[in-house]
Amino acid sequence: MTTRARWTVVAVVAVGLAAGAVELALGGNPLLATVAGLLAAATGALGASLVPRVDWRGLVVGGVFFAQGVLSWTYTNTGIVVWTLLLLSGLLFLFWARPIAFAGLGTAWLGVSYWLIGTLGAVLVLKVDIAAQRLLYAGYFGLVVLVVLAFRSPRFSLGIAVSFLLGIAVLLLAGSGNLFTTPHVVPDTPWGEGFEYRFWGMRWLLLHPNAMALAAILAAVRIGTDRSLTRWQRSGAVAVSALILCVSDSRTGFLLLAVATVTYTLISWRDSLVPFVALAVVLVVNGPGFLLKERYGSDAGVSSGRVETWRKVAADWQADSPAEQLLGNTRDARATVYRASSGADIKLTVDNAPIAAFRKAGVVGALAFAAGLLLLLWNVWRRRANAPPWLLVLLPAALLSAVTNEWLLGGTGGILWVLLLAGEADLVRRSAPRPGELTTPGPAPVAGRPI
Repeated sequence: MTTRARWTVVAVVAVGLAAGAVELALGGNPLLATVAGLLAAATGALGASLVPRVDWRGLVVGGVFFAQGVLSWTYTNTGIVVWTLLLLSGLLFLFWARPIAFAGLGTAWLGVSYWLIGTLGAVLVLKVDIAAQRLLYAGYFGLVVLVVLAFRSPRFSLGIAVSFLLGIAVLLLAGSGNLFTTPHVVPDTPWGEGFEYRFWGMRWLLLHPNAMALAAILAAVRIGTDRSLTRWQRSGAVAVSALILCVSDSRTGFLLLAVATVTYTLISWRDSLVPFVALAVVLVVNGPGFLLKERYGSDAGVSSGRVETWRKVAADWQADSPAEQLLGNTRDARATVYRASSGADIKLTVDNAPIAAFRKAGVVGALAFAAGLLLLLWNVWRRRANAPPWLLVLLPAALLSAVTNEWLLGGTGGILWVLLLAGEADLVRRSAPRPGELTTPGPAPVAGRPI
């Protein structure tokens, strides 16, 4: 064992013991807190071991998007907190951005177009405040696209994934006192009511279990398929995803990892055995029944009320003005949905990417979503020989997730979107011909032979 490894072990043990000591002082279970602290520290050590391999700007971009999600759920009713982070990070991105055209990226369309279309819709119905907010969102995510294009590389996308690992380590450590005990700490809002059986973090640092599971799986896919990394780093990232799936009870996350694993068998069936083991562990711990659990009761069904929300979107669209039908609902900047059965203080997301684009930007937004998705698929398909394995593995899973989530769209906490953006941008860069290749003539045609 090297000196660095010894000090890493010492640090991990120290953090675990500190977590146990804190929980002992608070009157909780110090043994379980110690185990949770050890796991949190080990996750952090795994992320730290990868930091020398990354572009630190990717680490920052990924960290900002992860923090957006955490702050959104921790301060659900205090929008100024998230807006402050957007402002500060936007100033940094403005400094990093380069004037590069990005119309050829499908993920750019998915992340920016519906904000611009929705802005126009709000202007036409004279809702200036909503138009201004949407324009700010469009400008922010447009800056993100320019930053990714400016620094696109495998090291940049790896930095994004590593930031997710480090963010998860922080959540595990913060919530070490309730990681293995119930009830878990949940937000003091209707969103948290009844979900004490799922791990969110700690009172002052919360993230939705589905979002936490997504972050862990994205890190597992990006790191676990990268053969330039050591085997323990790759397997460790997959192990973290299994841990988070067990404590978050995320069906969407489980299906995401399952599809990615099946896709990975087409690339390396031997390496895919590791995530298959992870999936088996999750099924044993949670029980297969969690996949069909009715989280909001029989009225909401297995879809957790998503189908009812989609029906409400259709009903609202029929009642909207022609401008809103064409360019998006203007109930608020994010076009959230109100459903009487959920309560007046719940702003529902659509939880379906194409329907969300339709809700936020109307018929034109749905068409823009389709165009962006087709462009993304075309870019990957025609350059598949140069595509990194992680992008090929992630894309089918991402498409499946569009049915039950808005993760393909650019938005606060849009960690799937930003990682896909980094992958597509790097793929286009890899496949672009060099300047000399554009001007160097090929061999002269020979008479009687096809060119």
